[in-house]
Amino acid sequence: MTPVTVTLVLLWVVVICLSVAVLALARQVGVLHERVAPAGALISGSGPGVGEQSPRLEVHALAGNAIIVGGTLATGKALLMLFVSQTCPICKKLIPIALDFARSERLDVLFVGDADLAEQQKLISQFGIAENRFVNGPEIGMTYRIDKLPYAVLLDDLGVIAAKGLVNSREHFESLIIAKETGFASIQSYLKAQPETAK
Repeated sequence: MTPVTVTLVLLWVVVICLSVAVLALARQVGVLHERVAPAGALISGSGPGVGEQSPRLEVHALAGNAIIVGGTLATGKALLMLFVSQTCPICKKLIPIALDFARSERLDVLFVGDADLAEQQKLISQFGIAENRFVNGPEIGMTYRIDKLPYAVLLDDLGVIAAKGLVNSREHFESLIIAKETGFASIQSYLKAQPETAK
């Protein structure tokens, strides 16, 4: 055997070993993908729970119009409340996502803040939020016991809390819709129930 032939044989052995290693790694990635649960909105333990009737509140938007939170909506509609602040950088990232998400899912959206009116006006003008869909006051936040932002609450057409939680991405908004459709409080509780229902 010539030195060139020996080199070629060794190169092919290395290529075959690398191919086997890549296939083994690909299989492990697939296994990990199955085991890692998708991250949904993080639910805090305080405030009215998922599946409970929302407290009924009459609040006023910045435009002066009255809004009933927890009341009945048109059949099949839902209300997404997003608690935001001018001083919260994640809130600013999420507002355009929330507006687009509400449009694509045909949700009514209500922004809720509790800060200086001038600050809220900056937020409204920066993101083009309608003043008749922005409530500035502590009533809703205190009722739902919101202590971290950005926080979302999804109410169904009967005023029942369908889903809620801390959100910081479009996927978290989507997890609220999935929770509403499946009847589970969160994606995590849905995944925990899967082995039991499979039996």
